[in-house]
Amino acid sequence: MPKISIVTNCWNEVENIPIFYERCKAELAKHPAYDYEFVVEDNLSTDGTREVLRGIASKDPKFKVILNANNFGHIRSPFNCLLNASGDAAFYLCSDLQEPPEMLTPFLEKYEAGFKVVCGVRSGTKASLLMEFLRGCYYHLLKKFAADQEVVQKFTGFGLYDRCFLDALKKFHEPYPYFRGLVSEIGFRRCEVPFVQAEREHGRTKNNFATLYDMAMTGFVNHTKLPLRLAAFTGFMIALASFCIALVYLVLKLIWWNTFSLGLAPLVIGMFLLSGVQLIFIGVIGEYLGAVWTQVKNRPLVVEEERINFDE
Repeated sequence: MPKISIVTNCWNEVENIPIFYERCKAELAKHPAYDYEFVVEDNLSTDGTREVLRGIASKDPKFKVILNANNFGHIRSPFNCLLNASGDAAFYLCSDLQEPPEMLTPFLEKYEAGFKVVCGVRSGTKASLLMEFLRGCYYHLLKKFAADQEVVQKFTGFGLYDRCFLDALKKFHEPYPYFRGLVSEIGFRRCEVPFVQAEREHGRTKNNFATLYDMAMTGFVNHTKLPLRLAAFTGFMIALASFCIALVYLVLKLIWWNTFSLGLAPLVIGMFLLSGVQLIFIGVIGEYLGAVWTQVKNRPLVVEEERINFDE
C-alpha cells in the first residue's frame, strides 16, 4: 500500500493544529488505497501548541512530531520536515490552513497520472489583495531576472512530491535552502494546479516585512547572478553619461565663457545620484556575501529537541 506523508511545520498555531489534523484525516479517508503519516515540526511554540501535538500523537501513532530546540524559521524548518518524510509521496502545506487540505484529491489525480511534482499555484486569494499584487510583481521580476531557470509563478511550496524528488532533495546540502527554487532546479515531470488561498482560520500571520524581505532576497540570490552584473553595467552607463555631460558643459563654457555659470546644482545632484547607486549595489553585493557566509558556516538545518512516534 503506497503511503502519503502529510508534512507541515508550525509556530504558535494552537487553535489551527486540531482543525488541520481533522481536515487532513477527512481528506485521507477519501483515499483508502493509501496509507498515511503526519510529519509535523514545531519551532519552539509558546502558546500550548506542543501540548496539543503531544496529545494528538498519543492517540495516533501515525502522527509524528519533531520538536525543535529553537525557532529555526520559515525556510529551514519546512525543508527539514520534508527530509524526514518516509512516504512514497509527501503532501506539504502550511498549518494555518490558508492552503486547503482538500487539494490533496486533485493533487493525487495528477500524481496518479504520472507527474512526480504537483505544485499548487494561487489563482486568487481571500486574504490581502495588496499582498497578492506585490507577490505578483515579485514573481514577475524574478522570472525576468532568472533567465536560465523556469520559475514557478505564485508558488509557495504547497504541493505533492514523489519519493524520487524527496531523495533528490537529500543531495542538496543547503544550510539555508530556497525550496521553491530547488523545485525548478531539480526538475522531474511537473504540473501546476490552481487553488484559491483561504484566510487564516485563527490567529495572525507570522510573516512581517523582515521575513518577506528575507524570502524575496533569498530567491534572487539563489536564482540569478544578474543583479551583480547589473551593478557593473549600471556603473559603466553612469560613467559614460557623466563623461558626455562633462563634455557638453565644457563646450558650453568655452562658447559662453563669461556668461555661462556652472553652479553647484549639477555637482550636488550627481554626487547624491552616484552615492545612492553605490549604496544600492553595495547592498546587493552584501546579500551575495551573506549567502556565501551562510554556506561556509555549514550549520545544521535545525537542532531537534525531541521526536515523537518515529521508529529510530
